[in-house]
Amino acid sequence: MSKPTLEIALLALTSEPSGLDFSEKKVIWPKTNSGEAPTWGDLENKLTELQADYDAKKYQRDRATSYPSIQEQLDMQYWDAVNGTKKWQEAVAKVKADNPKPE
Repeated sequence: MSKPTLEIALLALTSEPSGLDFSEKKVIWPKTNSGEAPTWGDLENKLTELQADYDAKKYQRDRATSYPSIQEQLDMQYWDAVNGTKKWQEAVAKVKADNPKPE
């Protein structure tokens, strides 16, 4: 997931062709679009919502970069099966312990 921006907030609010005018803080809304354009306040509210969701999932991003590569994990699983060890489970558990899911 990308860090939220006003552009992403706009895409989350509408699928209509549109753009942003940052100098005047308004949505560029062609007359051919249906409905009304989101307001700048709508965008800021959506951005706040998206940012909260992004922040709440930091542990997921941290875990994703901390896990061993897929090749390493498959190798651990193979050798665990051959040797009766639990190195893969321990490696995954360590990543989860180091990057806990918030309550």
